[in-house]
Amino acid sequence: MSTSATLKIASVQMISSPDLQENLDMAGRLISAAVQAGAQLVVLPEYFCMMGLKDTDKVNIRERFGSGPIQERLASFAKDNQIYLVAGTIPLESKDPGKVLNTMLTFDPAGKQIGRYDKIHLFGFQTKTERYQESETIEAGNTPGILKIFHQNQEWSFGLSICYDLRFPELYRAMGAVDCHIIPAAFTYTTGMSHWEILLRARAIENQCYVLASAQGGTHLNQRRTWGHSMLIDPWGAILADLPEGEGFISGLLSKEKLNEVRSQLPALAHRKL
Repeated sequence: MSTSATLKIASVQMISSPDLQENLDMAGRLISAAVQAGAQLVVLPEYFCMMGLKDTDKVNIRERFGSGPIQERLASFAKDNQIYLVAGTIPLESKDPGKVLNTMLTFDPAGKQIGRYDKIHLFGFQTKTERYQESETIEAGNTPGILKIFHQNQEWSFGLSICYDLRFPELYRAMGAVDCHIIPAAFTYTTGMSHWEILLRARAIENQCYVLASAQGGTHLNQRRTWGHSMLIDPWGAILADLPEGEGFISGLLSKEKLNEVRSQLPALAHRKL
């Protein structure tokens, strides 16, 4: 293993609308911009393809795994730009016709689908002014997601999780030692303001790996406000990049040397007892 190996990665931030084609076009433009900046792997946010006027809107655009216009467009984004694309989340068919799986797919530079993770933990939150209950329209997944890619004869490993998963550290422990955790999200403004950064940094510190988060970041047409702050965090917990709000992208380098340095100086992963 080359300790000097690096991988240029980027995460896209969006303010997705109820218009599928508009969202896909925006994703394409932001991916191209990230690639122009040198990105070799790009991540899209949760619900990048649609933030509907009502929760059931996503059920109406669900696709069968392996076919459909959203998946075809994502494959072309990866192939045309010669990148690995970790495609936020899209709604896929589930056993319940009234629900979808909230699924993150990965495509390689040839446009081939090489990874899948179905969101396990479903968000539920209620105050006097806000109510979210993902279980009403989403069927939970049950298998942790690991992605491995080979770039310039170097293996890179990624843990895959989505938004609310961030609050469950046992999921990250179950994925073992990876180089980076990828976390697309649509965190609410209310919970994001209090918990987003501290949870992302905690996941990086306790797992001694990079964390790359791709977020929704603004006020949507359905009047939902998302927190934004797409971030890249290093294995020591330092924030390397942060986009507070609005559409755009962040980018940075994953470094094997930095991973090895942190894990050798403070071998906490090797010190675990339970």
